[in-house]
Amino acid sequence: MKDSVVRRAAASRLTARLTHPFRIALGQHDSLENVLFSLELKDGTRGFGEAAVATHITGETVEATMRSLERAACELAGRDLANYLKISAEYGEKMAANPCALAALETAMMDALTRQWRMPLWKFFGARPKTLKTDITVVLGTASESEEFARRFYAKGLRAFKIKVGNDPEEDFERVLRVRKAAGKSALYLDANQAFDARGMLGFLRRLAQAGCRPEVVEQPVPKADWEGLQKVTRESGVTVLADESAGSLADAVRIVRDRAAHGMNVKLMKFGVFRSREIACLAKAAGLKLMIGCMMESPLAIGAAAHLAAGLGCFDTIDLDTPFFLRDKVMRSPFPSPNGTYDLRTVKAGIGVVPMRSGSR
Repeated sequence: MKDSVVRRAAASRLTARLTHPFRIALGQHDSLENVLFSLELKDGTRGFGEAAVATHITGETVEATMRSLERAACELAGRDLANYLKISAEYGEKMAANPCALAALETAMMDALTRQWRMPLWKFFGARPKTLKTDITVVLGTASESEEFARRFYAKGLRAFKIKVGNDPEEDFERVLRVRKAAGKSALYLDANQAFDARGMLGFLRRLAQAGCRPEVVEQPVPKADWEGLQKVTRESGVTVLADESAGSLADAVRIVRDRAAHGMNVKLMKFGVFRSREIACLAKAAGLKLMIGCMMESPLAIGAAAHLAAGLGCFDTIDLDTPFFLRDKVMRSPFPSPNGTYDLRTVKAGIGVVPMRSGSR
């Protein structure tokens, strides 16, 4: 039997408390409630993946994701991971409605294989790793809370702030200006999570400009199905517009490229899985679009996998891999991110370089 054959696999719940609720226009996370997927190969090598469930955004649930990954755990026993592309295609169909489960399965496969090959995961995607530095998300809250949060992370060395907007225009306006004041000359991004229409978003941006504040990026300003509105903001705002929820599939990505519906898109492993994320990133970059690497509410395991993808490909313009900063509980042994938000993957010798606290992993 080959060493790359799966001896056993398992799915379990992964939970952690947050420092404070992660609020966006579509809802909020009060805790991290994800699913951990683990594989053990014939030679004892283990690999780990994480499904980050965001019910208020994707409609996926922890219960359905557990069922998907428990079935996969039974089916994968005895399978040879040397056929990882065939397995990925097979589960891409089975888990089409549960992409975060696919992300966990593919991540665990590639973590195990690259550990066995004694190489870091980033090397699977490119010849050398690009050092990454993440932004930090300023969640919905009061203006004073937003300013204090920005001031605290600016002191840590963070120099890009992604401000969630879409709750109340007046309060959002004040929050953005207060973050600008606290964050000095840091880059500012706005993330509306579909909360505006085109007219409202353009008016909000004009008002900010009149106050001397011009964000570098606006993410998903309008509802995901409002392609006309997305194109209008892209044409008229004078700001880089990135699609997130509108870029929910390969077909969506192709449409964005074809219609120039946005200046770029947010690629997340939880939306596409590992291999489709690589495909979409390469498509977008070849078409001259901007790229953000993003995340859901993820531990350093899933975040680390995304960082390896982005560092290896080297083509991402904006890095949004900040959710480890929101975890109160330490659930992973991880060397990154650094306190100032840097991901330097040159220290990783094999796989992702992140393991659950009590994994006993090899």
